[in-house]
This record gives sequence, C-alpha cells and structure tokens, in this order.
Amino acid sequence: MIGQILSTLLPVFLIAGCGALYGRFRTPDIRGLNVLNMELFVPMLIFAVLADQKAPLQDYAGLALAATVVVLGSGVILYPLTRLLNLNPKTFLPPMMFNNSGNMGLPLLVLAFGEAALPAAVVLFIVEMLLHFSVGLHMLDPHTSIIQRLRLPVVFASIAGLTVNLGGVMLPDWLLQTLNMLGEVCIPLMLFTLGVRMLDVDFSDWKLGMLGAIACPLSGLLLAWPMIYLLDLPGLQVAALWVFAALPPAVLNYMVAEQYQQEPHKVASLVLLSNLGSLIVMPIVLGLVFAADYF
Repeated sequence: MIGQILSTLLPVFLIAGCGALYGRFRTPDIRGLNVLNMELFVPMLIFAVLADQKAPLQDYAGLALAATVVVLGSGVILYPLTRLLNLNPKTFLPPMMFNNSGNMGLPLLVLAFGEAALPAAVVLFIVEMLLHFSVGLHMLDPHTSIIQRLRLPVVFASIAGLTVNLGGVMLPDWLLQTLNMLGEVCIPLMLFTLGVRMLDVDFSDWKLGMLGAIACPLSGLLLAWPMIYLLDLPGLQVAALWVFAALPPAVLNYMVAEQYQQEPHKVASLVLLSNLGSLIVMPIVLGLVFAADYF
C-alpha cells in the first residue's frame, strides 16, 4: 500500500520539479499559462469527468453532505487560528478548505479500494469543485456578482456536466475523447507552473507551509468523524470520506491565488509543503481505515 501511495504522490513532485528546473533557466509567462488553464483545460476536465462517469449520484447524498461539512467546516474552525497568528484569511483558509480531490483523490481512492470506490470518488470531486468555484471565489472577491460567477468557464462546466450526468444524456465517444484529451493537459500544467512559482517563494514561508501541512488534514479528519456517525454512511463511503478529509490542498488553490493576486507565493508554499506532508499523513490514514475493517 505504501508503494501504491508513493506511486500516486511522487509524480506530483517530479512534475513540479521539472517546472522549477525549467524556470531556473527560463522566464515563462506562468500567469498567461494559468489563465489558459483556468479558461480552457480545467473546464474541459471537469465536464468530461462529470459527463462520462455515470455514478448513481442519488445514492450518495449523505456522502455529499458530509463532504460539504468537511470543506466548509474547515474554514470555520480554522478562522480563529488566522486571527491568533495574524494570518490573512484569504490566503490561508482556501487551501485548508479545498483539497486535492481531483488529481490525487480520484486515483488514490481507486488504488486503495478498487473500482468500486470510483462513484464515491467522483461525488467527492464534484462537491469540492463546486464549492471551490462558488464559496471559494466569493472569499477572494466578494464583490463579484452571482451572474458573473456563473459565467466562469469552470462553474459553467460543472453545471453542464452535472446536468448531463443526472439527465442520463449519452455523449458520443468522439466528443468525450476530445474533451478528455484537452482536460488531461491541465493537471501536469498546474504542477509545472507551481514548480516555476516555487522559485519565488521566500524562505520564511516554510513555517506557513508546515502549519498548513498539519492544519489541513487535522481539521478535515475532526469534521469527518462526527459526520460518519450522524449520517450512518455505508462502509466504502466511510473509507472514502476519511481519505477525502485527509487530502492536502489542491494545486488549483495556487492557480486561483495567481489569478486574483492573493499572495500566490505563500499559497504555493501551503500547497507544496502540505502535499509533501501527505506522504506521511496518507499512509497513516489508510492504515487506520483498513484496521477499522469498514468493508
């Protein structure tokens, strides 16, 4: 199991390392790359996942509710910490709330629990993504109107993908293949630009990154525990929720911070060091899940 976890996590750091190496000798326009990613490749990925995965979403309402509590509750319980340590809530809280449920959560859940976990993984991904581009963007820019937010490519893609999924619409294979090919560009591009950005990180930011590496999984796990008992979730959904709650911040937090100029160098530290910390956290959480024998 440790080998499987490492095989999932190590590519994250290798691709980011390639970005850092390239950025050392070149000066790529990462802001332009991030805009392209946010407006084209990420929406394509979201729509393709939601439209192509025919998960019975109605059977996962309890899991979706629990995931919502984990995401939003993390911001609530960690807000006093930002006041105590004089941290900018707009910089610290979004990475603590919106985790890596896409490019880490999806493959990790399938590796750990098999193909049977795929519907739960997709539902968790949907919840996190929709909250990120509704509540998360409101946190960074509360003056943006609802109409403007709905016009964002990522939000429109989420709504369209859910409509196709819930409506049982079968898209032609050639269209799904095209969308998947475009969408698959976004994850390595996210990681690559993150590596470039890490060259600008101040050494003092490592303390903030270490704080995030502890606070992110701890807050998620504390919130997941009561939800499991209150909602009486099935065993596989319980296991998926534990893993979801312990995931590190999504790389997308850095891209959004870059787009909104919300201290992206600090967000990069939170993302990278928290993902590094997951090399320790995830084996522990998975070991406890298997020991609890939820299956």
